[in-house]
Amino acid sequence: MAPRPRRSCVNRNDRSIVGLTMLAHGMVHTYELSIPIFIPIWLTQFDVVSLGPVEVAVTSATLGLLVTVGYGLFGLGALPGGVLVDRVGSRRLITACLVGMASSFLLLGLAPGLVAVTLAMVVWGVSASVYHPAGLALLSKGVEERGTGFAYHGIAGNLGIGLGPLLTAIMLLFLDWQTVAMVLAVPALLAAGYAVRARFDETAAVEAATDGGEGGDSKADAGVDSVAEFVSESRVLFAGSFALVFVVVMLSGLYYRGVLTFMPELLQGFPGFEPVPVASLLPAGLADAVGGSAGQTLSPANYVYSGLLMIGVLGQYAGGKLTDRMPVERGLALGYGLLGVLAVLFLPVANLGFVPFLAFGAVLGVALFVVQPFYQATVAEYTPAGTRGLSYGYTYLGVFGVGALGGAIAGAILTYANEQVLFGVLAVFGFLAGAIGVVLGRR
Repeated sequence: MAPRPRRSCVNRNDRSIVGLTMLAHGMVHTYELSIPIFIPIWLTQFDVVSLGPVEVAVTSATLGLLVTVGYGLFGLGALPGGVLVDRVGSRRLITACLVGMASSFLLLGLAPGLVAVTLAMVVWGVSASVYHPAGLALLSKGVEERGTGFAYHGIAGNLGIGLGPLLTAIMLLFLDWQTVAMVLAVPALLAAGYAVRARFDETAAVEAATDGGEGGDSKADAGVDSVAEFVSESRVLFAGSFALVFVVVMLSGLYYRGVLTFMPELLQGFPGFEPVPVASLLPAGLADAVGGSAGQTLSPANYVYSGLLMIGVLGQYAGGKLTDRMPVERGLALGYGLLGVLAVLFLPVANLGFVPFLAFGAVLGVALFVVQPFYQATVAEYTPAGTRGLSYGYTYLGVFGVGALGGAIAGAILTYANEQVLFGVLAVFGFLAGAIGVVLGRR
C-alpha cells in the first residue's frame, strides 16, 4: 500500500488541537513565571511566617521553600495526571487545570499572609500539574506533524512565560500585588470556557499511522488500568534508555528552576539594575498629572527577566523545527552543553553592566527553551503511544517535581553561600545533561 500523505498542521482537527494546547500552555506558564515577580515584594512585606506558636524569619531560603511547595506539586502531580490522561482523555484534564489555576490566583489575591500564600501555591501546583501530560499526549497522538505542533505549543508557552511577568510588573506600578493576582485569574476562566467548546479527535495521528499500514502500536489504545499494570509499564519504560532521558529532564528542571526563581531579586544587585523612580522618566508636567503613580519605582530587573523569557519563543520554535531535522540526542548534547557554558559566564557578564547583559540574556533565553522540544520529542521516540500520558507524566515529574528543588537549592545557596556557588552548581547540571545526550547518541 502506498504511504498515506502526511497532513499539514492547517487541517481542522490539527488547528483545534494546536489552538487549545497553545492557549492552555500559555496560561500555565503565565502563572508559573509571574510568581517570582512577587518574591521581592514578599521579602519586604513579610518579616515572619507564623506557624502557630512558631515563627520563622522570612529569607530567600524561606521563600525558596515556599515556592518549592507549589512548584514541586506542579511536577509531582504530573505522574498521576499522566495515568489519568490515558484513561479519561486530555480535554477534561485541561479544562480542570484551567479552572483550578484561576481559583488559586483568586485565593492568592485574598491571602493575608505567607501561610495562605503557600495554600494558594498548593492549589496552583495541583491544578497545573496535569497540563503537560495531557497537552503533550494530545499533541503526540492527535497531530501528525508532531515537531511542528510541539514548536507552536512551545511558542505559546513562551509568550505566557514572557508576557505574564511583564504584565504583572506593569500592573504592580498601579495596583497592589493582591489585586494583581486576582486580575490574573480572569484569563484562565475564559480559556476554560474555550476548552469546553473545542472539538477534535484526540487520536487522529495514531489512527492515521495504523490506517497507513505502519503497523500501529499494541498499546495505542491502552493505558494503565491497575496498580499492577502501572508498575509493569513503569518497569518497561525504565528498563530501557528512557531511564537516561529521565535523568536529563531532572537535571533540566533543576537548572531551569534554579536560574529563574531568584533572577529578578539577583539582578537588582548588579550594576545598571538599580530601581529607577518613575517620575525621573516622565516630563515634569506629566509626572504631576499622574500623581501617586509617579512616586513608584521601576525595577529594570523585572523587565529584563520578562524579556529574557519572551525571547525564548525563538528557542522553542528553533528547537521544534530542529527535532524534525536532526537526531534528538545530538540536540540534547549541544543544548545542555551550551547551558553549562552560560552558567559559567553569567556572573562575569552581569558585572559588566546592563547593556552587555541584555545580549547575554537573549542567548540564555533562547538556550533555556531550545532544549525543551528536544526532550519532549525524545520521550515520544522512546515510548509507546498507549502509555504516552504515563511517559510524559514521568517526564514532568522530573522536570517540575524533582526540578522544583532547584528553587530551594538556589534559595539555600544564596542565603548560606554566594552567587558563585549557585552558578557553579547550575553549570554542573548543564554539563551532566549534555554528557548524557552524548551517551544516548552513541547508543
